[in-house]
Amino acid sequence: MRVSLFITCLCDMFSTDVGKNTVEILERVGCVVDFPEEQTCCGQPAYNSGYSTDAKESMKQMMKAFQFSDYVVGPSGSCVGMLKEYPKVFENDLVWREEAKRLSDKSYEITQFLVDVLGVVDVGSTFKGRVTYHPSCHMTRILGVKDAPMKLLKNVKGVDLVELPVKEDCCGFGGTFAVKNSVISGEMVKEKSAHVSETGAEYVVSGDMGCLLNIGGRMTREGKNVKVAHITEILNHH
Repeated sequence: MRVSLFITCLCDMFSTDVGKNTVEILERVGCVVDFPEEQTCCGQPAYNSGYSTDAKESMKQMMKAFQFSDYVVGPSGSCVGMLKEYPKVFENDLVWREEAKRLSDKSYEITQFLVDVLGVVDVGSTFKGRVTYHPSCHMTRILGVKDAPMKLLKNVKGVDLVELPVKEDCCGFGGTFAVKNSVISGEMVKEKSAHVSETGAEYVVSGDMGCLLNIGGRMTREGKNVKVAHITEILNHH
C-alpha cells in the first residue's frame, strides 16, 4: 500500500522525530511511504483566524502536492481534521471542489489509518513507563478519532497506561486561541497540568504536538518532572 506522509508544520519545525517515527511505523506494517516536497501548511491557522482567502492558497497547494497520492497520512488529528474540512471550504468552487473531496476522502491521522484502514491494533512496540493519554479536542471532536489511539496504546508491551482525569477538557492551546485569549488559556492548561499530576504518570501522550508543547511548557514552568511524548514515539519504541 502506497502512503504519502503529511508532516504538518509543528512536526516539521519542532518535532522532526515524529515524522521519522510515523514513517517507520507505516513501513513496519507493510506500507511504502513517499514524501511530496511540495506540501505546505494545511491552512488552518489562517482559516480559523478569518483569513479564508489566504488560507485557500495554502489549501490549493496541498491539493496539488497530494493529487497523485493513494493515501495521505499525518501525525496530527488537528491538521488532518482541517483536510477533512476542505470540501466545505470549496463547496461553491467549481474548479477545486472535486479535488478538495478527493484529498479529504484519502486523508487519515496515523492511528486512525492503522486501526480503521489497515485493521492493525498492535504494532509490536515495547515501552516501559507510566503513561497517560490526552485526547486532543480537534482529533476527537473534529476528526472523530476517539478509540484508535487507546486500542494501540493498550497493546504496547510493558506500558502502564492510566486514564487521565477529566480527559475531555481542552488543554487551552486551541491554536490561535492561546494567543487571543492567553489568560483563559493559561488557566485551562494549569488545570490540565494538575490532572496529569494526579495520575502519577511519567509521560503524557497525545496525537497532537500543539497540545503537547502547551502542556509540556506549563509543567516545565511548574517544575514537574513529566515528559511529553507524541503517540508515535510510544508506538515506535522497542
